[in-house]
Amino acid sequence: MGIGLGVITGTALKLLAPHLAQGAIQTPKVEAANPSVAIGNQGLSSGSFEPRTELKALSARWAQLAQAQGDLQASGFLLVLDDGRYAQLQPDRPQPAASSIKTPVLLAGLQELDAGTLRWNEGLPLTKEVVGGGAGWMASRPMGTRFPFFEAATEMIRVSDNSATNLLIKRLGGKTAINSRFTALGLPATVVRNWLPDLQGTNTTSSRDLAKVIAMVDTGQKLSPRARDLFREIMGTSRTNTLIPLGLLQGLGQDAPDPDAALKSFGITVYNKTGDIGIAYADAGLIQLPNGQRAVAAFMVKGPFNDPRSTDLIRAMAAEVAKTLVGKP
Repeated sequence: MGIGLGVITGTALKLLAPHLAQGAIQTPKVEAANPSVAIGNQGLSSGSFEPRTELKALSARWAQLAQAQGDLQASGFLLVLDDGRYAQLQPDRPQPAASSIKTPVLLAGLQELDAGTLRWNEGLPLTKEVVGGGAGWMASRPMGTRFPFFEAATEMIRVSDNSATNLLIKRLGGKTAINSRFTALGLPATVVRNWLPDLQGTNTTSSRDLAKVIAMVDTGQKLSPRARDLFREIMGTSRTNTLIPLGLLQGLGQDAPDPDAALKSFGITVYNKTGDIGIAYADAGLIQLPNGQRAVAAFMVKGPFNDPRSTDLIRAMAAEVAKTLVGKP
């Protein structure tokens, strides 16, 4: 039986060989259900930072919320990466960045990692110049302590460590160099003027810039797939979820001590980074929607020191996003 099968197989291959060589035998083509989606790349695309159709009702609602608090300076920007729907409220106005500037700093650091000019475990030395007060724990370590890049980048987002941020800024060439990088990235309002924590609010950015940073990463425009995954992983460690995440949850008619966990039951995940210096608050993040689409959103408010209306306004604007993009639970 074995000899017989061998003879038959060998004969068949010999007869088919000329046809295979000439390409006469081809694999069957499978037609996609949607002709615009190529086989092998089915499903949702990575999208792009390209505003196309304004959600005018949402933009108008944001304006109403801001007008009700006339002494607060508010701005906001939302873009659904998959289809270009967007909403805006003074999106290009430069405002105090607070810790929200750490998101573009993270992008700049991962670009260096992509370029091979910075190593994931490269030690960054703590010096008096970069020690920053406020949030974080790295400032309490002895001078000369070396922190690996991945730890500084993670703590910069996870607990908003100001010294970690300054370590990265210094490693990336200092304030002038990183500002040139931000300009090259197309972030005109994003400027580092002082080391963090910058309680006077001299460092600036805009809601459009913050949303654009996250969009450029998620759509693969500025980072390799590996560095993009690192960016998302680090952003996912952020502890503060009381602005955009809580606002989205409230827009869905719920409240919870852990908004991130509660949002998962709706099929929503948020990767965000906040900013808070008392006179200014900000939050920007990537929002994974229940239908698989992704949106970027950013909100900034400047007002009286520690005025609760500032954070309430950000949550209210985020709530309107949930009502528009998700609807009733």
